[in-house]
Formats: sequence, structure tokens, C-alpha cells
Amino acid sequence: MRVLVAGATGAVGKQLVPQLIAAGHQVTATTRSPGKAAGLQAAGVDVAVVDGLDAIGVGEAVARAEPEVVIHQMTALSDFDLRHIEQTFAGTNELRTTGLDNLMAAARAAGARRMIVQSYTGWPNIRTGSPVKTEDDPLDPDPPQAMLATLDAIRYLENAVVSSPMEGVVLRYGSLYGPGATDLFIDMIKRRQVPVIGNGAGIWSFTHIEDAARAAVATLDRGDGIYNIVDDEPAPVSEWLPALAAAVGAKRPFRLPAWLGRLAAGDAAVSMMTQVRGSSNAKAKRELPWVLGWPTWRDGFTHGLHTVADQHRASRP
Repeated sequence: MRVLVAGATGAVGKQLVPQLIAAGHQVTATTRSPGKAAGLQAAGVDVAVVDGLDAIGVGEAVARAEPEVVIHQMTALSDFDLRHIEQTFAGTNELRTTGLDNLMAAARAAGARRMIVQSYTGWPNIRTGSPVKTEDDPLDPDPPQAMLATLDAIRYLENAVVSSPMEGVVLRYGSLYGPGATDLFIDMIKRRQVPVIGNGAGIWSFTHIEDAARAAVATLDRGDGIYNIVDDEPAPVSEWLPALAAAVGAKRPFRLPAWLGRLAAGDAAVSMMTQVRGSSNAKAKRELPWVLGWPTWRDGFTHGLHTVADQHRASRP
């Protein structure tokens, strides 16, 4: 197929482009950075240097590519600051709204039949009831104030795609980890800047970036609607955070009572540490030709933070 990947030099995009090429697809990749174009061209893809917020530039790039499928992997994360979560996700939220509008309009004009977009699952889930949510469960109707703008952007993106006249697929990735996806967070853990707050009972779902890319490839011609793209083992912060610290050679995270965590990091951080719910991947595994290379974060944290899956599998008995 002719596939356009918007945001091809992000953590997922770097994994996705080689997988698409290996599967025999004709790929056009977009990046905002002229300095990254040469690497993409060397990989054997056509490249368009364009900002996703530039409607004219996006329209021209998509028109030239004439894609059958357009994949939105655009993000703008440069740090990870739970106390200032609005600022952390502001650029990404703009790409989920204005950037999406630009890309969808261009895709429709170019005759693309299918749109695949990156979304997120985990803390957007409703924080009551069962500890693990499916795609049928509602999103949080009353999130912490600091999360409102990001949740609004997620709702906008998902609603726009599922209601589009094009075929639409929303990939709700869990907390991404792996090469290029966890460097900032790991650095914070090594500096002991990520404590377990309160009871640490918040449930997180994880996704290795290779599995995130595999899901996008799997939905090129299969699937419809929203899918949770996460591993098999949602887990509480009190369990996975010490395990991640151990995997990267850091000291065990210290603990803060919830009231002190709220003062230090804000309501959003306390919610993520104590109240959020995990996500089920049953629908994706049932409906898609998607096989996890990293079924659990336990193995992924130990072997998959800085290596590729083929090296991992070769090292196992």
C-alpha cells in the first residue's frame, strides 16, 4: 500500500517506518526537522519536511504522496513534568486537534480511504468501578483540573476519527516505554524524582514501542473504531515503579504520603499514583492480527528498554 506516516521521527515512528518497509509498503514520512530527513531517505522512504500545524504544507505533502492510508503519530513531548502537566502536553494536544484537522482534510482531499491515529489509555479511564477498563467503558467525567485540556484533546481526536467518512482506527497506547520513549522518565527515576505517592494503588498499562508500531501495521487493512494497545499485565504503581528502578540500577523509590505528594506534585500526580485504572487489550487481540512481542512490562523493563525485540528473543533460551 501507499502509506503516509505523519510524525515519523518520534519514538513510535522510528519503529513503524522500518516495519512498514519490511512489509513491502511504499512509505512517505513526514518530520518537522530538516536534520532528520536524511536518515529517513536513507531508510528508503519519501520524505516531506512539514509542521503538522501548517495546513497548506500538510495538504501539499499528502497530495504528493497520494496515500491509501494515513497514520497520525505526531507528538510534541520534550519533558515529563506531572506538576505542570498542561504545559507538558500542550504541544501534543495541538497536534491532536489542529494537527488532526489538517491531516484529515488533506487525506480526504487526496482520496485516502483509511486514517489510523495515536491516542492514549490509562489515566483517561473513568476512576471508579473495575480496576481494568475496556474500550466500552467511559472516559473520566471528572478528571483533575490539570488534565482537562489533555482529556478534551483526546476526546476530540477520537470522536473526529470514529465519525469520519473515511475508515477510522484509534490506537489507544498505554504508557510507552522502550528505546527513545523512556529516557527522560528513567533519568528522573535515577535522580529519585519519582516517588510512590500514597498507597501507590493506581493501575497503569504499558506498551513497548515496538508493539505500538506493530499495532499500526496490523490495522492497515483490519479493524474499525477504538482499540486499547497495551500489554497483558496492568499493574499498580507500588509494584511496577520499584521494578523499573531496579531494572535501570536506581535506588528504590521513596514513598510520600498523599497529602505531601499533592503539595509537591499536584492533584494530577496523586491521581495517577493512587486512583487511575488500567486497560484491557482483549479486543485488539481478538480482532486484529496483532501479536505482542513484549507481553509484560516485567520482561520489557528488564530486557527491552534499550534493545530491539529480535535481540531480546535471540538471547532467550
